[in-house]
Amino acid sequence: CSFAAKHSGHLTVHIRTHSGEKPFKCSQCSFAAKQSSHLTVHMRTHSGEKPLKCSQCSFASIQTSHLTRHMRTHSDEKLFKCSECSFAVKHASNLTRHMRIHSGEKPFKCSQCSFAVKHASNLTRHMRTHSDEKPFKCSECSFTVKHASNLTRHMRIHSGEKPFKCSDCLYATRRAGELTKHIMRIHTK
Repeated sequence: CSFAAKHSGHLTVHIRTHSGEKPFKCSQCSFAAKQSSHLTVHMRTHSGEKPLKCSQCSFASIQTSHLTRHMRTHSDEKLFKCSECSFAVKHASNLTRHMRIHSGEKPFKCSQCSFAVKHASNLTRHMRTHSDEKPFKCSECSFTVKHASNLTRHMRIHSGEKPFKCSDCLYATRRAGELTKHIMRIHTK
Protein backbone atom coordinates (compact mmCIF):
# COMPACT_ATOMS: atom_id res chain seq x y z
CA CYS A 1 0.00 0.00 0.00
CA SER A 2 1.05 3.64 -0.05
CA PHE A 3 1.52 4.04 3.74
CA ALA A 4 4.71 5.88 4.72
CA ALA A 5 6.13 6.57 8.16
CA LYS A 6 9.01 8.55 9.64
CA HIS A 7 9.57 6.01 12.41
CA SER A 8 10.11 2.29 11.89
CA GLY A 9 7.84 1.51 14.87
CA HIS A 10 4.89 3.14 13.11
CA LEU A 11 5.56 1.05 10.01
CA THR A 12 5.74 -2.12 12.12
CA VAL A 13 2.33 -1.36 13.65
CA HIS A 14 0.87 -0.53 10.24
CA ILE A 15 2.10 -3.80 8.72
CA ARG A 16 0.04 -5.61 11.37
CA THR A 17 -3.13 -4.14 9.81
CA HIS A 18 -2.28 -6.23 6.71
CA SER A 19 -0.97 -9.34 8.48
CA GLY A 20 -3.61 -9.40 11.22
CA GLU A 21 -0.85 -10.08 13.74
CA LYS A 22 -1.81 -9.19 17.33
CA PRO A 23 1.24 -9.94 19.46
CA PHE A 24 0.03 -8.25 22.66
CA LYS A 25 -2.15 -10.77 24.52
CA CYS A 26 -4.26 -10.29 27.63
CA SER A 27 -3.37 -12.69 30.43
CA GLN A 28 -6.96 -12.73 31.74
CA CYS A 29 -9.10 -13.17 28.61
CA SER A 30 -8.83 -13.78 24.87
CA PHE A 31 -8.21 -10.11 23.94
CA ALA A 32 -5.21 -9.48 21.69
CA ALA A 33 -3.92 -6.18 20.27
CA LYS A 34 -1.67 -4.86 17.54
CA GLN A 35 -0.18 -2.23 19.86
CA SER A 36 0.98 -2.46 23.46
CA SER A 37 -0.90 0.76 24.30
CA HIS A 38 -4.18 -0.90 23.29
CA LEU A 39 -3.44 -3.78 25.66
CA THR A 40 -2.65 -1.28 28.45
CA VAL A 41 -6.07 0.36 27.99
CA HIS A 42 -7.78 -3.04 27.79
CA MET A 43 -6.18 -4.23 31.06
CA ARG A 44 -8.05 -1.42 32.83
CA THR A 45 -11.30 -3.28 32.10
CA HIS A 46 -10.02 -6.04 34.39
CA SER A 47 -8.48 -3.84 37.08
CA GLY A 48 -11.32 -1.31 37.18
CA GLU A 49 -8.76 1.49 37.01
CA LYS A 50 -10.12 4.68 35.43
CA PRO A 51 -7.22 7.14 35.41
CA LEU A 52 -8.78 9.72 33.11
CA LYS A 53 -10.97 12.06 35.18
CA CYS A 54 -13.43 14.77 34.17
CA SER A 55 -12.53 18.15 35.65
CA GLN A 56 -16.20 19.12 36.00
CA CYS A 57 -17.91 16.05 37.48
CA SER A 58 -17.19 12.58 38.86
CA PHE A 59 -16.92 10.86 35.45
CA ALA A 60 -13.82 8.73 35.00
CA SER A 61 -12.70 6.64 32.05
CA ILE A 62 -10.19 4.06 30.91
CA GLN A 63 -9.70 5.69 27.52
CA THR A 64 -8.96 9.22 26.26
CA SER A 65 -11.60 9.09 23.52
CA HIS A 66 -14.29 8.26 26.11
CA LEU A 67 -13.30 11.29 28.20
CA THR A 68 -13.24 13.54 25.11
CA ARG A 69 -16.75 12.38 24.19
CA HIS A 70 -17.94 12.86 27.77
CA MET A 71 -16.59 16.42 27.95
CA ARG A 72 -19.11 17.44 25.27
CA THR A 73 -21.90 16.83 27.81
CA HIS A 74 -20.66 19.92 29.65
CA SER A 75 -20.86 22.07 26.52
CA ASP A 76 -23.79 23.37 24.49
CA GLU A 77 -21.75 23.02 21.31
CA LYS A 78 -23.31 20.64 18.78
CA LEU A 79 -20.64 19.92 16.20
CA PHE A 80 -22.58 17.41 14.11
CA LYS A 81 -25.40 18.86 11.98
CA CYS A 82 -27.93 17.12 9.74
CA SER A 83 -27.77 18.14 6.09
CA GLU A 84 -31.51 17.42 5.65
CA CYS A 85 -33.07 19.24 8.63
CA SER A 86 -32.17 21.40 11.63
CA PHE A 87 -31.16 18.45 13.84
CA ALA A 88 -27.76 18.87 15.53
CA VAL A 89 -25.95 16.74 18.11
CA LYS A 90 -22.77 16.54 20.12
CA HIS A 91 -21.75 13.07 18.92
CA ALA A 92 -21.22 11.75 15.38
CA SER A 93 -22.81 8.38 16.20
CA ASN A 94 -26.07 10.11 17.09
CA LEU A 95 -26.07 11.92 13.74
CA THR A 96 -25.44 8.64 11.91
CA ARG A 97 -28.42 7.11 13.73
CA HIS A 98 -30.57 10.21 12.99
CA MET A 99 -29.76 10.12 9.25
CA ARG A 100 -31.56 6.78 9.00
CA ILE A 101 -34.82 8.72 9.52
CA HIS A 102 -34.20 10.46 6.19
CA SER A 103 -32.74 7.48 4.31
CA GLY A 104 -35.08 4.82 5.65
CA GLU A 105 -32.03 2.57 6.02
CA LYS A 106 -32.50 -0.41 8.34
CA PRO A 107 -29.03 -1.95 8.56
CA PHE A 108 -29.74 -4.30 11.47
CA LYS A 109 -31.40 -7.44 10.10
CA CYS A 110 -32.64 -10.52 11.88
CA SER A 111 -30.91 -13.72 10.76
CA GLN A 112 -34.05 -15.78 11.43
CA CYS A 113 -36.85 -13.72 9.89
CA SER A 114 -37.42 -10.63 7.76
CA PHE A 115 -37.33 -8.18 10.69
CA ALA A 116 -35.03 -5.18 10.10
CA VAL A 117 -34.47 -2.04 12.20
CA LYS A 118 -32.56 1.23 12.31
CA HIS A 119 -30.97 0.63 15.74
CA ALA A 120 -28.89 -2.31 17.00
CA SER A 121 -30.56 -2.27 20.41
CA ASN A 122 -33.94 -2.95 18.79
CA LEU A 123 -32.50 -5.98 17.00
CA THR A 124 -31.05 -7.29 20.27
CA ARG A 125 -34.50 -6.97 21.85
CA HIS A 126 -36.16 -8.63 18.83
CA MET A 127 -33.76 -11.61 18.84
CA ARG A 128 -35.14 -12.66 22.22
CA THR A 129 -38.45 -13.48 20.47
CA HIS A 130 -36.58 -16.36 18.78
CA SER A 131 -35.10 -17.73 22.01
CA ASP A 132 -36.00 -18.68 25.56
CA GLU A 133 -33.46 -16.19 26.93
CA LYS A 134 -34.82 -14.15 29.83
CA PRO A 135 -31.88 -12.05 31.00
CA PHE A 136 -33.82 -9.74 33.33
CA LYS A 137 -34.30 -11.26 36.78
CA CYS A 138 -36.27 -10.00 39.76
CA SER A 139 -34.14 -9.52 42.88
CA GLU A 140 -37.15 -10.28 45.12
CA CYS A 141 -38.56 -13.47 43.57
CA SER A 142 -37.91 -15.97 40.77
CA PHE A 143 -39.62 -13.88 38.06
CA THR A 144 -37.58 -13.55 34.82
CA VAL A 145 -38.42 -11.72 31.59
CA LYS A 146 -37.06 -11.00 28.12
CA HIS A 147 -37.34 -7.20 28.33
CA ALA A 148 -36.21 -4.67 30.97
CA SER A 149 -39.46 -2.70 30.74
CA ASN A 150 -41.40 -5.80 31.85
CA LEU A 151 -39.12 -6.20 34.87
CA THR A 152 -39.61 -2.52 35.79
CA ARG A 153 -43.38 -3.05 35.71
CA HIS A 154 -43.07 -6.29 37.73
CA MET A 155 -40.95 -4.62 40.43
CA ARG A 156 -43.92 -2.37 41.24
CA ILE A 157 -45.62 -5.43 42.73
CA HIS A 158 -42.89 -5.60 45.37
CA SER A 159 -42.49 -1.85 45.91
CA GLY A 160 -46.21 -1.03 45.86
CA GLU A 161 -45.45 1.89 43.55
CA LYS A 162 -48.42 3.11 41.50
CA PRO A 163 -47.03 5.80 39.21
CA PHE A 164 -50.10 6.11 36.96
CA LYS A 165 -52.54 8.43 38.71
CA CYS A 166 -55.98 9.61 37.62
CA SER A 167 -56.27 13.40 37.40
CA ASP A 168 -60.02 13.25 38.20
CA CYS A 169 -60.03 11.06 41.34
CA LEU A 170 -57.68 9.24 43.73
CA TYR A 171 -57.29 6.12 41.55
CA ALA A 172 -53.69 5.00 40.98
CA THR A 173 -52.26 1.91 39.34
CA ARG A 174 -49.02 0.17 38.37
CA ARG A 175 -49.90 -0.02 34.65
CA ALA A 176 -50.65 2.73 32.12
CA GLY A 177 -53.22 0.55 30.35
CA GLU A 178 -55.20 0.09 33.57
CA LEU A 179 -55.36 3.87 34.04
CA THR A 180 -56.67 4.27 30.46
CA LYS A 181 -59.37 1.64 31.11
CA HIS A 182 -60.31 3.36 34.39
CA ILE A 183 -60.70 6.75 32.69
CA MET A 184 -62.83 5.25 29.88
CA ARG A 185 -65.01 3.27 32.29
CA ILE A 186 -65.46 5.82 35.10
CA HIS A 187 -64.87 9.30 33.73
CA THR A 188 -65.90 9.11 30.06
CA LYS A 189 -69.60 9.47 29.34
